[in-house]
Amino acid sequence: ICYPLRYTVITSNRVCAILAMGTSFFDCIQAIFLTTLTFQLLYCGPNEVDYYFYDVPVMLKLACADTSTLEMVGFISVGLMPLSCFLLILTSYSCIVFSILQICFAEGQCRAFSTCSAHLTATLLAFMSVVLIYLQPTP
Repeated sequence: ICYPLRYTVITSNRVCAILAMGTSFFDCIQAIFLTTLTFQLLYCGPNEVDYYFYDVPVMLKLACADTSTLEMVGFISVGLMPLSCFLLILTSYSCIVFSILQICFAEGQCRAFSTCSAHLTATLLAFMSVVLIYLQPTP
């Protein structure tokens, strides 16, 4: 939006592939790290979970050992990393809004804002679900 004529140069197929592979790589590293730490815990008591999918906080409830380290690692990976991504997105949207406000025509501003608002709404919904699910205080 800031540089519409340079969009295809800036977001080439190579750049998109690097971004996709980089995101997938770091997500896999994070998942392997959390899974390894979770499986090193000692488990006792009931072996029933409240959910139908594997999730680290659910598994921590079954552990007999001290889980404070794993809780902190989980908070950093599920809390602080998405928060930093969210702040980066908000920063980029601030630049986009500033660029949109410099457009002389009201119709162009309206079209740009409608495009951005749909993407920003989807982004906010994704991040809010992470916040509501993973960053709840423990009872």
